[in-house]
Amino acid sequence: MALLKIAQIGEPVLREKARALGLDEIRSDRIQTLIDDMIETMRDANGAGIAANQVYEPVQICVIETRGNNPRYPYKPQIPLTVMVNPKIQALDDEQFENLEGCLSVPNLRGLVPRHARISLEYLDREGEPQHGEFVGVSAGTFQHECDHLNGALYVDKANPATLSTLENFARHHEAEAVAAAIKVVERYGG
Repeated sequence: MALLKIAQIGEPVLREKARALGLDEIRSDRIQTLIDDMIETMRDANGAGIAANQVYEPVQICVIETRGNNPRYPYKPQIPLTVMVNPKIQALDDEQFENLEGCLSVPNLRGLVPRHARISLEYLDREGEPQHGEFVGVSAGTFQHECDHLNGALYVDKANPATLSTLENFARHHEAEAVAAAIKVVERYGG
């Protein structure tokens, strides 16, 4: 396995719509190695997820995993390692909440993004087997964030501009309030 370079905002690959993968390609050694490398890269960078175009591969793959020991997101509910290929996301209702977000491709910045509170996801796993899941609250926000990448969108495109803050200023002026709000979302939706 290898650590991959993470594309930073301004790199054209982050604005590309990623292409879907066929079953033979998903099961290929190249894509399986890419998935392993994405997992290692996400964990090394303390990310909650990473999409393939963030590592210069504009294909529809993203990996997500949140654990309680992540220093960037200690309040996020745990999500076991999930590999999604060709994900299709759908809001289950119109209810939204403001999700506190950062991004490995947008370093040193945080902001609030309106996200659907309840979503449904259909995707293929790393073996190409169909999967379905429903997610709520902060966890739903995490999945929406990664799926946005596959459509060439960054969270700053959807963030309330007045809430954007450097990490230093976030820690000084906003962190306690923002984390408390995120914990309330977790308590309300259980995810």
